[in-house]
Amino acid sequence: MKTTIDIPEGLYRRAEIHAVETGRTLKDLVLTSLEKELDLSSMPQISPTWANRKLRPDFEAALKAGAFAGGTNSAVMI
Repeated sequence: MKTTIDIPEGLYRRAEIHAVETGRTLKDLVLTSLEKELDLSSMPQISPTWANRKLRPDFEAALKAGAFAGGTNSAVMI
């Protein structure tokens, strides 16, 4: 996909020089920079809301007692 962005002249010149010094095109430099900025592994991991929920005390007690061992259907317990 093609796009147009406004880059301040000083930054553009520095980017061009850096690309030439490293033997890359300006396009490669921009794409590499975007990939680094958007790298998901560097973003803080946010756990889903359901992962932070607490079990109801009666359900947690039944779980600890082994009521659901062997694939017992929890709907039957309810």
